Amino acid sequence: MEKFVIKGGRKLYGKIRISGSKNASLPILFSSILTGRLKLSNVPDLKDVTTTCYLLQKMGFEIEKNKDVVEIESGKVIKTEAPYELVKTMRASILCLGPLLAKYGKAKVSMPGGCAIGLRPVNLHLKALSKMGADIRIDHGYITAEVKGRLKGCEITFDFPTVGGTENVLMAAVLADGKTIIRNAAKEPEIVDLAKALKKAGAIIEGEGTDVIEITGISELEEIDYRVMPDRIEAGTFVAAVGLAGGEIELEEFPFEVLKAVIEKFEEAGLKIEKLDKNRAKVKKVGKLKGTDIITQPYPGFPTDMQAQFMATMCLAEGVSVIKETIFENRFMHVLELQRLGADISIDGNTVVIKGVDKLIGAKVTATDLRASASLVIAGLAAENTTEVYRIYHLDRGYERMEEKLQALGANIKREKSELPY
Repeated sequence: MEKFVIKGGRKLYGKIRISGSKNASLPILFSSILTGRLKLSNVPDLKDVTTTCYLLQKMGFEIEKNKDVVEIESGKVIKTEAPYELVKTMRASILCLGPLLAKYGKAKVSMPGGCAIGLRPVNLHLKALSKMGADIRIDHGYITAEVKGRLKGCEITFDFPTVGGTENVLMAAVLADGKTIIRNAAKEPEIVDLAKALKKAGAIIEGEGTDVIEITGISELEEIDYRVMPDRIEAGTFVAAVGLAGGEIELEEFPFEVLKAVIEKFEEAGLKIEKLDKNRAKVKKVGKLKGTDIITQPYPGFPTDMQAQFMATMCLAEGVSVIKETIFENRFMHVLELQRLGADISIDGNTVVIKGVDKLIGAKVTATDLRASASLVIAGLAAENTTEVYRIYHLDRGYERMEEKLQALGANIKREKSELPY
């Protein structure tokens, strides 16, 4: 296992490029099941991407990776099973269920794993696919699904806007018989990116980015050649890093349009974010930030995936900040670790109160999930002395060479072997 060793106190200066979106790449990679051929560029070099490609390879797809380009082609024999050994490490692996059913009429997928930040139930996926005609059962930790003939287009109303559920049904519906209407659909930009990719293959989709999506099924899709959108959460994380460490940086491939809620809150706190051109931002910290409240919400609200990083930034802000988490339960596990660095934070149910302190002091801390690990790293940049962040395998699932990008901005951070067995 590995850890990050960070010597804090250095301000950040320089220029880096934001990588392609992890949360857009994964469903588009799984959409290759539907098309048989896919060429995807701007793909980030991440553990979850590697896991997805390996899973598709095990199913019988041929994979070729060259820098940020992934090419996938269907083999002669396709296995419609996603085994536990792979699925246990990544919750997004459930996204192969809809495409396998739509293309091959059957699927056997292990119940998914990933970050330990709440239930994130898959029952909404299963209920929707059942309504489309799939016979689904759960045995010994596996979801087994079959359909006779094609899936049937129908009207599906989600209990709440589920991103994964919307993506799974969207992919299943493009090859279904008839029209599918998804109501209370998630509006996340990554869903729009998936729809754009599928449309390039001939899919008939309307309303992506709204809460009602209409899909008219067709019998066959063409191949996809597509470029993934930039990662809005990585972009927001580097904004937060400047909010903590200070300095002035330039971010290329900055997704202004899909990061409005995050930009507004950081600007409200006093951070300067300047639009240099269509996709280039300058982020500058001038003086101390002030305490600012957020409530996590589905897009276009403040994203839950930026909650931990914003919390870390508020630890050194003037005054009191209140953060309310409405998307996931159990997503405050980073609080105890931030407290080890000297943060003044209290938890009451799904709400956190942060009283800004004058300084953070380096300590050994442990990452509990992907975004929590990012919050600890950026807190370590601002902390006095040395901070060691353990279990950074969480971070490697969603950030492309984060330490190298921070080093390019002048941070004193290095990856080392961990003396701990986890």
